[in-house]
This record gives sequence, structure tokens and C-alpha cells, in this order.
Amino acid sequence: MVKMTAKVEGMMCGNCEAHVNEAVKAKFKVKKVESSHGKGETVIIAAQALPAEDVKAAIEEVGFKVLDVKTEPYEKKGLFI
Repeated sequence: MVKMTAKVEGMMCGNCEAHVNEAVKAKFKVKKVESSHGKGETVIIAAQALPAEDVKAAIEEVGFKVLDVKTEPYEKKGLFI
């Protein structure tokens, strides 16, 4: 599992967040996508790393600018082990 964080410029509201989330879900098989206009980022959880340029292109297709995409390992944190 990987966590990808895209710094996204131009999101102003929850509707903008929804547009970005749907754009990512339409192009890639992901476990979870969550955007925050307040933080200016979109967090993607996927089974394997997605090509950063493709993620950038998918988000920019719906009218937002992607400044950076970072990928890091992701481990699900739960209450029980």
C-alpha cells in the first residue's frame, strides 16, 4: 500500500474537492481519495504507486494546478493488532 499526497492549487470548496476526487477515481483503481481545499492537498491510498505524472494530468484535466506529488509507504493504522 502507498500513500500519495498531491499539493493542489485552486480548490475553493467542497465541490472542488469532489471534482478532484472523482477525476482520480475515474482514472485509477484506488482504495481511498480525500481532498482538502483548506490544506490544498489530495491524499490517495492505493495498492501500488501510481505514475505521478498521470495523477497530475488527471487532476489538471478538471481545472486545478498540481504543484507536487509525493509517494510514501502506507500502513493502515487500527485499534487492534
